[in-house]
Amino acid sequence: MNKKKRILVTGSAGFIGHHVVMALQETKFDVVGLDVINDYYDPALKYDRLKAQGFEKSLIDYNTCIRSADNASRHFILLNLTDKSALEHLFQEQQFDLVVHLAAQAGVLYSLENPMAYVESNLVGFANILEACRKYPVKHFLFASSSSVYGQHLEVPFSISHQTDHPISFYAATKKANEVMAHSYAHLYGIPTTGMRFFTVYGPWGRPDMACLQFARSIAEGSTIRLYNQGNMWRDFTFIDDVVTAVTKLLIRAPKVNRKNRVSEAPYRLYNIGHNQPVQLLEMVALLERGLHKKASIDLLPMQPGDVPVTYADVEALVTATGYRPRTSLEEGIGKFLDWFEAYYLAHPITKAA
Repeated sequence: MNKKKRILVTGSAGFIGHHVVMALQETKFDVVGLDVINDYYDPALKYDRLKAQGFEKSLIDYNTCIRSADNASRHFILLNLTDKSALEHLFQEQQFDLVVHLAAQAGVLYSLENPMAYVESNLVGFANILEACRKYPVKHFLFASSSSVYGQHLEVPFSISHQTDHPISFYAATKKANEVMAHSYAHLYGIPTTGMRFFTVYGPWGRPDMACLQFARSIAEGSTIRLYNQGNMWRDFTFIDDVVTAVTKLLIRAPKVNRKNRVSEAPYRLYNIGHNQPVQLLEMVALLERGLHKKASIDLLPMQPGDVPVTYADVEALVTATGYRPRTSLEEGIGKFLDWFEAYYLAHPITKAA
């Protein structure tokens, strides 16, 4: 009888991490989730995600490693990735086959206020994960990058072949650094590595600082929505179910050394994970207005530092590798988001950390 593969998902109390864990719990893998539960936004939302995964807040509060009551193969680890010795002890003990690294300090605007939070999580924490994967080799390391690495690239759609040497936010700079760091480890130590550039992910259990939930809250509460660049902002909104499908399909396709590649022979690949169909932010607002049966109050403002007017993913590399193309329309995705929003948020108001 074959032993079940053990997979680590970092950032498992986060938005994307939660959905990835929920999907993997239905598969042949033993799933180990890890998160630090910081207060970048209301931890109550993170605890509720973990509760939906089968973990109780009381256990998470008082134990660093717990199992769900109904499934001995489902674990949650409370751990800060900057704690290198604890992380390496975890890898030594658990002997992970696969790692999906989604933990990171998110947010373009917050990186203007607190860049050191990004150094600690996105650089130091990332380096510690790479070292753990080197010392206790894994069969495949996947990590989250971002469409932000494209900066103010003028050629659209954004392709993985485009240069990404000029990030315009510190958040984007740390994500570009992750890609370079991961490539060096793939080259030096032969770690099969896949980087995933996510494009404006939205859906149920989303972060309060992201546009979809921010706009829905503002409409529901009667407060004003701020739209920058006078509202002329376009985003390649990608529904969370499409992201999860792409991640799970890439998970079982570990890159191999490519001797024919003149740029890099490393077992390393990058993919855009996007819908390949950007829409104006005002269109999302209109769909939320229709679903909530309320009119939005909108304040049109100039462009803010670190932001970009458009994101647009070329996903042909993803399609070639997996046969999958993200397909959920914005209208369908917003409908599913609002089903969750009305059931959860209106009963459990979420606050952003001060």
